[in-house]
Amino acid sequence: MIGRPSLLTLTAAAAAVAAVANGVSAAAPDPAAAESPRTRLGVAIGQDMNARDQAAARRNRALDLREQAARAAEQRLQAQVDAQQQQQQQAATAAPQSQSGGKPQDQTDQFDDLARIYQAMKPAQAAVVFEKLDLDVQMKVAQKMRERSTALILGNMTPKGAASLSMALARRYPVSAPPSAPRRMASRQ
Repeated sequence: MIGRPSLLTLTAAAAAVAAVANGVSAAAPDPAAAESPRTRLGVAIGQDMNARDQAAARRNRALDLREQAARAAEQRLQAQVDAQQQQQQQAATAAPQSQSGGKPQDQTDQFDDLARIYQAMKPAQAAVVFEKLDLDVQMKVAQKMRERSTALILGNMTPKGAASLSMALARRYPVSAPPSAPRRMASRQ
């Protein structure tokens, strides 16, 4: 009976192998357990973290959209400022020429060009620039403009500027005799 191992020896060997296998499996982390928590607390924490990450992503997208909108608005404003500066420069070059003695043909063409420019502008923007011109230039440009455009620009000017231009335009056109001053009645004593 020397050739056959005893049942007790076989049982002890199986127990030793099982103990080593349990030790190895306990030492190695289970990848399935790490990816999906098995407790309610672990699941709740995972859901909260996912919700927080999604909210942060939405905020980042919203900030990016706001930044893009701000850049676009800044570009539009810069384009408007550049256009206004160009129009002011054109108006400023037209003003000194109107103060010169004669009326060459290109000067009247310049007033036609200025009239077209101011008619193309929005009335509120045109009124701001228009008021800064000399009264003589304002009058000559207003005479070349359509009545509707002139009225819209006058409506957006300051009352003082609109009154000055209106008076200048009225003097340019023939006016009937000025109205007589009202007579004062003597008070009875």
